Amino acid sequence: MPQINRENGVSPGRIAPADVQANFSDLHPEYDDHEALVAADRCYFCHDAPCMTACPTSIDIPLFIRQIATGTPEAAAKTILDQNILGGMCARVCPTETLCEEVCVREVAEGKPVEIGRLQRFATDTLMAAGKHPFTRADATGKKVAVVGAGPAGLACAHRLAMLGHDVVVFEARAKGGGLNEFGIAAYKTTNDFAQRELDWLLSIGGIEIRYEQALGQSVTLDGLQCDFDAVFLGMGLSAVNALRLEGEDKDNVSPAVDFIADLRQADNLTTLPVGRRVVVIGGGMTAIDAGVQAKLLGAEDVTIVYRRGQEAMAASKFEQDLARQKGVRLICNATPVGIEGNGSLRAVTFAYTETRDGKLVTLDETFTLPADQLFKAIGQKLGHTPDALALDGGKIKVDATQKTNLAHVWAGGDCASGGDDLTVTAVAEGRDAAMDIHATLTGAS
Repeated sequence: MPQINRENGVSPGRIAPADVQANFSDLHPEYDDHEALVAADRCYFCHDAPCMTACPTSIDIPLFIRQIATGTPEAAAKTILDQNILGGMCARVCPTETLCEEVCVREVAEGKPVEIGRLQRFATDTLMAAGKHPFTRADATGKKVAVVGAGPAGLACAHRLAMLGHDVVVFEARAKGGGLNEFGIAAYKTTNDFAQRELDWLLSIGGIEIRYEQALGQSVTLDGLQCDFDAVFLGMGLSAVNALRLEGEDKDNVSPAVDFIADLRQADNLTTLPVGRRVVVIGGGMTAIDAGVQAKLLGAEDVTIVYRRGQEAMAASKFEQDLARQKGVRLICNATPVGIEGNGSLRAVTFAYTETRDGKLVTLDETFTLPADQLFKAIGQKLGHTPDALALDGGKIKVDATQKTNLAHVWAGGDCASGGDDLTVTAVAEGRDAAMDIHATLTGAS
């Protein structure tokens, strides 16, 4: 992968177009029929399967793998989608290495799990390719539900409500649906516009209307939704970005990592995207890894991810950390930013070393400086507009075990709600479970 543009600053065309295309090919290529049968044959079909317990959506994993092994992948897909309607995307982006595959009996015994994620993708892709939707709407209930946010939580909630016979209107702040699946995941994890294809497939059940460019607190208000609908589900995610609170944070080429990832995902031609020759990413989660790796794949000559705590504390999984290293990204731990250098445009970032003492992070006097043309901040996100009447917990909307908020007939789930991991699969589970409680409430079954 020879470098063809070594200019300092932020510039497109750092490597050949063919190399960019190869770099952003599918991270985990799909199984063909024979490969899927061989992979399924490795499953022990455990009666008390630990993989099911580890799955946030409680998919019956042994059953769907057995269905693949017996040549009925479409039945396997229905088993998956009954619990996780976004099973196709989750098969691509779920950290299976720390969930179902980590506790697989094969992994424990042999160090090589059944590749559950790839088998899940095989089943769901087979069904979607056939143009089938495995669920039908129940008789109309006459109830209307508003869903704020067309991300994983909102879509899972909307689909389950529609399936149960309710009419659903989804209010989405952006011009496209999909949320994190469309705007926040590395392009090599979900290729060929899969997020939009899955969205279109999900909507084919009927009964769901999406109104785009309708942001809570701007085009719509919670009070208005409560008046116009029988129930409201809030699944708008986290739209604001945490700041470094350093002088110079407003310099050119200092930006949130989520914006870089979104721009990349929406680009028609990746070869035209500008990237720095020397890129620094601050953070230790999946967003930091996705930004750093993709900067490298676009041709950045030197990419460094810097995290303030030890490597064991990084939110990114070991698989993602190893992937970053394999792609040529350097990881520096126990360092925190203390200065952003440059006159107008970014020139370098200065860090101080850190260590943990008695459970507290301490910043040391010793510093070092990394030359940088581009700096991405990946230190977490927070709620955007939130109605004052909503109770919060830890900076997120407070919910109970059924995803109810403190307001009557208002539920919440996904990244904007308290309690769960910030994972696509967890958001789907929370949206689905909220829908079931909404249904019970509206039909008097609760």
